[in-house]
Amino acid sequence: MPNARLGYLLTVLSATCSALNGVLSRYLLDDGMSATRLSEFRSAVSALLLIGALAAFSPRRLKIERRDILPLAWLGIAGIALVHASYYLAISRMDIGVALVIQYLAPALLLIWASAVHRIHPPKALWGAVALSIAGCALVVDAPAGTDNLDGIGVLAALAGAVTLAIYLTSSQQAGRRYDAFTTLSYGFGFATLFWLIVQPAWSFPWELLDSSRNVALALGVAVIGTLVPFLLLVSALRHLPAANVAVVATLEPVLASIMAWIWLDQSLSVTQILGGVVVLAAVTWVRRTPWTSSSPEATDKLPDGSSESSPPTATTPVA
Repeated sequence: MPNARLGYLLTVLSATCSALNGVLSRYLLDDGMSATRLSEFRSAVSALLLIGALAAFSPRRLKIERRDILPLAWLGIAGIALVHASYYLAISRMDIGVALVIQYLAPALLLIWASAVHRIHPPKALWGAVALSIAGCALVVDAPAGTDNLDGIGVLAALAGAVTLAIYLTSSQQAGRRYDAFTTLSYGFGFATLFWLIVQPAWSFPWELLDSSRNVALALGVAVIGTLVPFLLLVSALRHLPAANVAVVATLEPVLASIMAWIWLDQSLSVTQILGGVVVLAAVTWVRRTPWTSSSPEATDKLPDGSSESSPPTATTPVA
């Protein structure tokens, strides 16, 4: 049975871990690790840990039906690897704040797709919560300051990031109908790792950047605390909530990241950023109090996830 309260709690915990990932990643990026290489490392370590754990303790959960291979490959490539790739391309060409705001258009895309294509009518209050979360996110990251250096390719990349984030949420939600979070992400990260190994072969990885115990610990922290744990939490949350609601609550990430950067990286918080954080919290509270016409997470599972039909809600593996 879906448990909305548990779903929101899991999403908040996921956003907290993702925000911490930003702090840990900052140290590695400052030491010369490229963002795409860090993304490759994150995916590879997550895949190895998940697949290794299931192979050792519950090998039957690695078995999937043949018809699920392509949807899970779509999740891994379009919904995990390309989320990072498009985001990193965007921030390499324009201000990070603008890129973040565009990427967090994902919940709006989910609602538009549901309304226009599948005739699912979200409550008007949910549209308001989505708009409020985007506005709050813009204030938190100080997006208006970065609009002077907009770049066409950067904007397209950020829009691609919003689309792939929506794909990740909906693909994870549908996969979660048939498999638990561990099985879903074992294959998701596995396919994401294969993608990265083709684009960036392992033999060219800058291993010299991991020659200190400090950087090894940071890299493992990024892979486990900043990637594996939040992804598991988010996929689990999607078993209890519609993808659009999860996407709105996930906009807490830049708020929490700004607070952590203020605490650990000595970055300042402006009045505008604090106001933005309050606005995002208001949006999260609003969406928490806004019921769908259907109380089930299936309300938004007919979305752009790369499959032509929805899978039946029967699990073929035990829930973690």
